[in-house]
Amino acid sequence: MLMQKKSSLKPLLIPLTAITAGSFWISHKLFNVAFKRVNYVPETSKEKQKYADSYYEYVDWFHKVPSETWYLNDRSSENKVVATYIPAAQSTTKTVIISHGYKGNRETMANYAKMFHDMGFNALVPDDRGHGESSGDYITFGWLDRLDYLKWINRVINYIGTDSQIVLFGVSMGGATVEMVSGESLPSQVKALIADCGYASIREELIYLLKQQYRLPKYPVEPLVSEINKRHSGFYLGSASSVDQLAKNDRPILFIHGGKDTYVPVKMAYENYRATKAPKQLWIVKNATHAESFWYDPEAYRRRVQGFLKTYL
Repeated sequence: MLMQKKSSLKPLLIPLTAITAGSFWISHKLFNVAFKRVNYVPETSKEKQKYADSYYEYVDWFHKVPSETWYLNDRSSENKVVATYIPAAQSTTKTVIISHGYKGNRETMANYAKMFHDMGFNALVPDDRGHGESSGDYITFGWLDRLDYLKWINRVINYIGTDSQIVLFGVSMGGATVEMVSGESLPSQVKALIADCGYASIREELIYLLKQQYRLPKYPVEPLVSEINKRHSGFYLGSASSVDQLAKNDRPILFIHGGKDTYVPVKMAYENYRATKAPKQLWIVKNATHAESFWYDPEAYRRRVQGFLKTYL
């Protein structure tokens, strides 16, 4: 009877083995596509290509404006992080630290840097791990980057002085990075946070994109990708949560999100908003897609940001 049972299992073992092998292959492929660094900035969405001329005008400004290059761990080939520091036209204690989006770099935040520069701020714009000129083979979606931003905050305080007034600002992955930083023990010089279209957690965003873009199930792909990420970057995806970090936040925060965002769904903006008990505002830009809120109406965007900051600076 035992031999018969073993024999009867053979037809099942072959497809089960194939399914398991296929799941591992898909998960590794997906991890490499989503988490491995690329040394170029992918083309923007069709919705935002109409802003290309304006975008490159901002980029030209970014490269021409007087600036300095700052480093963290500049002697480490594995941990070096690079940033551009743009001093305000007139001396000020106000500094914004700007966090870029997924597979972007500091140049892609030129429009925001100029907006804050025109508002009288110093601007520090880093390349995150696995992006631009910074080191790292893998993208950590804000979770390990949040530790770098704590160092950038202290670098600004040491450079400007203890009377610094610091704003953290980010878009997309950068928005989530700001939200993830918010739960850490922040110096009193950090006065306000602005998070534009940040996701609720890396895990939730991955599960959403698995369904929307790849038509793949949550199981077993997400747990396998999480395990791969643990081996490469040292953390499981479930531990990297904007919502959990925002629950510990005590700084005023403005959430911005496009009402037609299908990359980071607008429901995540409400999740993030509900998570924090600090003073907060939520602005849904009704007709904007992902990371389009500034481009949809730059003047309205500036007014909203400036109005928020006038309350806390």
